[in-house]
Amino acid sequence: MTRKNTALELLAPAKNADFGIEAIIHGADAVYIGGPAFGARSNAGNPVADIERLAEYAHRYNARVLVALNTILDNREIESARQLVRQVYEAGADALIVQDMGLLELDLPPIALHASTQADIRTLAKARFLEDVGFSQLVLARELSLERISDIAAQTTATLEFFVHGALCVSYSGQCNISAAHTGRSANRGDCSQACRLPYSLADQNGQIIAADQHLLSLKDNDQSANLRELIAAGISSFKIEGRLKDLSYVKNITAHYRQLLDAIIADSADHRRSSSGRSSFLFTPQPQKTFNRGSTDYFVNDRQPDIAAFASPKFVGEPIGEVTRLGRDSFDARCSSPVHNGDGITFYSDAGELVGMRINRAEALGAAGQTYRLFPSLTDGRLPGGLRAGTTICRNRDQEFERLLEKKSAERHIAVRLFFSETADGFALRITDDAGVSALAELPHAKVSAQNAEQSAKTLRENLAKLGATIYQAESVELETSAAWFIPASAVNSLRRAAACALDAARQSAYRRPPRRAALEPPAPYPDDALSYLGNVFNDKARAFYEKHGVRAIAPAYECGQEKGEVSLMITKHCLRYSFNLCPKEVKGIRPDPMVLVNGNEKLTLRFDCKPCVMLVCGKTRQKTR
Repeated sequence: MTRKNTALELLAPAKNADFGIEAIIHGADAVYIGGPAFGARSNAGNPVADIERLAEYAHRYNARVLVALNTILDNREIESARQLVRQVYEAGADALIVQDMGLLELDLPPIALHASTQADIRTLAKARFLEDVGFSQLVLARELSLERISDIAAQTTATLEFFVHGALCVSYSGQCNISAAHTGRSANRGDCSQACRLPYSLADQNGQIIAADQHLLSLKDNDQSANLRELIAAGISSFKIEGRLKDLSYVKNITAHYRQLLDAIIADSADHRRSSSGRSSFLFTPQPQKTFNRGSTDYFVNDRQPDIAAFASPKFVGEPIGEVTRLGRDSFDARCSSPVHNGDGITFYSDAGELVGMRINRAEALGAAGQTYRLFPSLTDGRLPGGLRAGTTICRNRDQEFERLLEKKSAERHIAVRLFFSETADGFALRITDDAGVSALAELPHAKVSAQNAEQSAKTLRENLAKLGATIYQAESVELETSAAWFIPASAVNSLRRAAACALDAARQSAYRRPPRRAALEPPAPYPDDALSYLGNVFNDKARAFYEKHGVRAIAPAYECGQEKGEVSLMITKHCLRYSFNLCPKEVKGIRPDPMVLVNGNEKLTLRFDCKPCVMLVCGKTRQKTR
């Protein structure tokens, strides 16, 4: 279902305020950032003062700042969370990204609420309930197909948000307790140990090994570049890039990449527009394949696909660029498809199947054609890495020249304005109007002296008025309306232009409106079910009161409360290892969905298969007390 006249939002991650500012410069319509506490990335917290600085910058472009407060809270943290919400609201934040429904039982400021991906929104009933209780934007589960997204869009009015790029959690978000079970570190509390990136062996119920020492729960990275038009048609209007822990070059490169794709779509359609002001110009060519990724997949958007996992390695392998032709004592030659530079990062797989990385200290082209290079890597023990031999394929996971481009100023963002210069009774006036119709006027008392050369005077005046380089504005047009050609010194024109630009800054700031809080339905909307298991993540009394108010009669405490005993489901995932190894009962006749076992050291996880919804349950026992 295409929602007409839709503002499309590119939502980028901000590890900190400086990263957020760069994301906006590179075309983001909104950024999401963690506050000092309670964000689902425990290592990406930021002081409230930095959120205020980011909001002030973002609002200059009508861009939004969303604060992630999306962990589940215990009773001792509820009051601190309430105070933090007040602080980030007063700092200028536009919305709060929430998982814990207990927050809705607090006396919050009128800040817009967005339902986090941790809220596990994969059904129409859940989506409708969340918008009925006051959420204006919903982050849909990454596992949904275009058809399922369209069904939800057709019967809801909230803004629908979808991850389009970056790392994929193998589990339905908010439904993974492996980290909590094995290490005591809860993903729902922002401290995931990333057990899904570990190597495992897979065995059937008889103990027969099907796969040994592979990263069987590690997925490739999400890349929806080819599906943006279809996602828009299905009803998505907020396109989210994962990566609050990623480096700045990732934020710049990936934001610029999706900005260009969305701008091309908007240019082709009268039904869609940008949700913020301004246009970014880039001093580099975005190349997403050069930034950290584990390979790419569009996951389940076009229904189940083979080869969505990164079994060989959870690291950044890079792009294949050549083949080793000769080994030397401290160097090797390689025939390459693209130039190699000093400082490049090179990888290859050893005979044991392990990914080996090395940094190239010096790259020498052999011959004028530049297809063969002698590469001198950094050596730890004076020897080339083991497993490197003639015929080995090498990849590049760090392009030094590309990284250097991104270390420097790599984009600019300007707002198009129209300038109208006119006379007043005692001088001159300049009105500046932006692309949203906001305008400001500045006047300059000045004597009117006839110009000696009318044509040259008008040309010079237009040029001086258009010199907006020190501002966020760019002149789209300059119109002069005067009774005669007047001589006006450049210093006077500059003063008038600066005053008008400052006045427009103030007018735009005054015109900016944060999105309102969506009103909850009264009487309270019923929750889709009358019972919640530990997977409901109810961790505090306020959350319990919320669900009771909405008709839930049986509420189990969150896994983190330590109530669950014995073997339980620690993860629910659409990634199915039976399917991956051609053992799917739906695909191969005569095969039953019997349990299987994942083994990592002394750790064993039982895999159970629910073929009707086509999900895999990863089951195990509690090992650690959760924190």
